[in-house]
Amino acid sequence: MIELTKLLDKNTDFPHSLRYSKKVKHQQKGAAGERGPVVAWNITRRCNLACEHCYSSSSSCDGSGELSTAQCKKVVDELAALKVPVILISGGEPLLRDDIFEIMSYIKNRGLKVTLSTNGTLIDGKTAGKIKKCGVSYIGISLDGRPETHNEFRGKPDAFQKALRGLDNCRAQNQKVGIRFTLFKNNFQDLSYIFNIIEEKNIPRACFYHLVYTGRAEELIKLDLSLDQKRRFMDLLYDKSKQYLAEESGKEILTVAHQADGVYLYLKLKKEDSKQAQKALSLLQRNGGNRSGQAIVSIDDQGGVHPNQFMDEYSLGNVKNEKFSDIWQDKESGLLYRLRNRKRYLKGRCSRCSWLDICNGSSRMRAKKVYGDLWASDPACYLNSAEITLQKRSEQ
Repeated sequence: MIELTKLLDKNTDFPHSLRYSKKVKHQQKGAAGERGPVVAWNITRRCNLACEHCYSSSSSCDGSGELSTAQCKKVVDELAALKVPVILISGGEPLLRDDIFEIMSYIKNRGLKVTLSTNGTLIDGKTAGKIKKCGVSYIGISLDGRPETHNEFRGKPDAFQKALRGLDNCRAQNQKVGIRFTLFKNNFQDLSYIFNIIEEKNIPRACFYHLVYTGRAEELIKLDLSLDQKRRFMDLLYDKSKQYLAEESGKEILTVAHQADGVYLYLKLKKEDSKQAQKALSLLQRNGGNRSGQAIVSIDDQGGVHPNQFMDEYSLGNVKNEKFSDIWQDKESGLLYRLRNRKRYLKGRCSRCSWLDICNGSSRMRAKKVYGDLWASDPACYLNSAEITLQKRSEQ
């Protein structure tokens, strides 16, 4: 995740921010005070929509095999003991679980931060109030373009209207809420429409997701933005971030699932403000790029543990029959070890990129789906050859 507005803000000082700390307890000899990973929890695969780009292939299934309420609470207890800082509740559509409010309240009561990702269509006024009462710190609601675009992606003619209603209901509860937008060639032209909504409704946060080719999204590789479109997209977000900072609007713009965005931001900023660029570079280096299996992990609805929410085909264990802490421990071999030492294994242009300490190879699943090799270069990297070798570290 790249926080464009914060990285561009001269007045921001956040050395203790979660995203810019490397203290993650994955080693058996973890020191006192270290924390566990951020946990993305796809708590159900049930969904009332059938989105074309769903990374978890969620549908109107019956939920067989899902973790029970008691099992969920046991997992939360283990995560609290590991000092996990935040649990990101997602799905499927989490609000289809009858016990979702009980689970979210339990997470909050155990002293953990809880956020919610939802399609927003089930959030009426009463539901928005219940979410607020649970102590959810942030809700991300998906909007993928103008109404006709969004409804086509989501497979329902009223999906956009209901999502927007859900967003308004959350705002009425003084609940922090933002927009989640997944990028395709088919909705690239709708970015200006989304920014109009952000500005008209004074939405405080917008997260723009690059496409990761997993789940049903595996069928949409050809609909990913071209490399040129990715650069134009970043130019737009860069300009919007500067605008919102100048207006002191408090709006946040972030990108997700592409660490090359941080490099691109730094290179643009370096031409305009070398001092701020150096600050941004330092923070990006501390963040370390893609940290799947290092500082983030996912749990699926069946209790399976994975390096991140896009890597369901790679199982690390299952919390139904293993302690999460045992699964998470750094081992001398296996996938977690390779992910935590991935610079040894990366191939192609990723392996020789000057910005590896910022990017860390970006998306391994895009490489796997396109090249059949988890360690190949990210095929969606839009930095040109000159840019990836532009500077030696000693020259920065």
